[in-house]
Amino acid sequence: MQSRLRVQGHPIQPMLVTFPLGLFVSATVFDLTDVIGGPAFLGEVGYWTGVAALFAAAMTTIAGMVDLWDVPGDRTRRTAVAFNLVNATMAAMFLLTCLVRAHSPQRGASAAILVTELVALAVGGVGVHLGARLMRQFDARGRTEAGTFDALGGVAAPTVEVVRPRP
Repeated sequence: MQSRLRVQGHPIQPMLVTFPLGLFVSATVFDLTDVIGGPAFLGEVGYWTGVAALFAAAMTTIAGMVDLWDVPGDRTRRTAVAFNLVNATMAAMFLLTCLVRAHSPQRGASAAILVTELVALAVGGVGVHLGARLMRQFDARGRTEAGTFDALGGVAAPTVEVVRPRP
């Protein structure tokens, strides 16, 4: 099974998922520093990093939904749906923290916001586990990928393609 959205034969959605996850972790680190007494501007940096992560999560969700369209209705589909729901839950928790902070003048973090972000990251850890399981299931269905960068040289096909996967 192949992803509908690919860059030189590699699925886009697993590449995109690292951006919101990394930004959510960064936002939490900035907020932790703010809560334990670091400079006040780090709370605002954490807020804006969370906002950037939400935009990245939206792009990742769109790519995930496009890929979900052609996943067969078996265990792989259930894993893909669970993966997308877990990631959406994590993003919703961060959205909640951003909405709470949006109306404060400093946009700093509080202990309650930090706890919510840490729980959201734990939920994201479940998403990472489901994503790894999903990739193993895709590999079991015969998806092949190049193992070295040498395989990318001399590619005559388009770099980015949107195709209907073969059954």
